[in-house]
Amino acid sequence: MSAPVLSLRGISKNFGGVRALVDVDVDVREHEVLAVVGDNGAGKSTLAGVVAGAFRPDAGEVLLDGAPVVLDSPATARAHGIAAVFQQLALVDDLDVVENLFLAQEALRGPFLDEIAMEREAWGLLDQLAATVPSVRQPVRTLSGGQRQVVAVARALLGAPRVLVLDEPTAALGVRQTAEVLNLIEKLRERGHAVVLISHQAGELQAVADRILVLRLGRVHGEFSGDTSYEDLLAAMTGAVRPARSADPTRQVDRARPAGPHRSGARRPDAPRPGGTGAVQR
Repeated sequence: MSAPVLSLRGISKNFGGVRALVDVDVDVREHEVLAVVGDNGAGKSTLAGVVAGAFRPDAGEVLLDGAPVVLDSPATARAHGIAAVFQQLALVDDLDVVENLFLAQEALRGPFLDEIAMEREAWGLLDQLAATVPSVRQPVRTLSGGQRQVVAVARALLGAPRVLVLDEPTAALGVRQTAEVLNLIEKLRERGHAVVLISHQAGELQAVADRILVLRLGRVHGEFSGDTSYEDLLAAMTGAVRPARSADPTRQVDRARPAGPHRSGARRPDAPRPGGTGAVQR
């Protein structure tokens, strides 16, 4: 496996008396989709904010290519090759696609805007993402939810970031639009980006995720391979099983029951219901 491009070690973040993140460790690799899943209040969006420079952690360190860095603002994070698309897409409805893509970073030719260069680059980005936007001169308010998400991602890709954080990209989208966004995420992985995908929809993550990190009450409650069953993920999200982490994500995990007198028989009346984690216990 490749070395992590981004690592979080012992990250904790408090908001007053609320402990949003507690001693969180995360590794993010290029050409990989790391899905972060958890119930409401699990700390997912706070983790996305820490990676994107929106929140500065109270404890722990952030490592970029093994070297410690301080991400004290989104601008600093972008300078280090980390971009984010949050739930609030921050698009201007009355501007067209090109104007939204290059807002505050317009291309100039002398004292004038280089409209031709911006339009050409806009089409290039959208083509690479296999987008279905009918026209880059169409106002954003006329686009569907999935198309708006594509525009927001394309804007984040300006500057060729290495790490892309997507916070709940499929929230409030229909089935077809969700499929478009999942296809977009696969395109990002093919382009070599390290994608951190934040969601509370455990089921749809399995279609694109290489690894799945489960957060519960601000703590890492499990790390699983992308093909882990929905039932195992749900058990980890709700706390029905002990925290677990895969020792080796490339190794096939044996989900069979352990050998013993009750392996093939009925469950003992006093035994807990097996939840299964799909991962090797720490």
